[in-house]
Amino acid sequence: SLKLHSRRYPTGDPQRTMANVSPDVQWMCIRKTSCFLHRARNIPKHFSREPLNLAGVNSFRYNGLINRKAVGIQPTADNKGIVFMYKKSKYQNKPGKNVQSVTMKRNSRRTLTAIKAHMSKGHYRPAQTKLAMRRASQILRSQKPKVVKKKRGTKKTKAE
Repeated sequence: SLKLHSRRYPTGDPQRTMANVSPDVQWMCIRKTSCFLHRARNIPKHFSREPLNLAGVNSFRYNGLINRKAVGIQPTADNKGIVFMYKKSKYQNKPGKNVQSVTMKRNSRRTLTAIKAHMSKGHYRPAQTKLAMRRASQILRSQKPKVVKKKRGTKKTKAE
């Protein structure tokens, strides 16, 4: 039988107790059983499709579920900008409010500047900042319309 009320957790809410577990223990729990896990044939490395994982690799360093500070960048639904998602440490024990998102539909220079400013202000790792900038620029570059170049004067063959 489960004792719901205790001195340590007066409410007895099991959801609140998970936030107090260390990230290492959380990683050991979700390492092989995450629903975002993606495995490819003949590739020993496992990939992750979680929204706050910039590298897309299933590792402790890039995992957005267990790390306190995590950033995610995805294209908008109409493919005219990006959605910048980040975790707020203020709502660490409230998973519903934990992830904040900002839609950026400005030009690419202003968008990248805003992302870099947020990352430096939040004291993120330099490697994570570089990954965020690279991911955002890839998405913005893919959303640009392709310019079709006209071929210059093709030679006409003489019909006999």
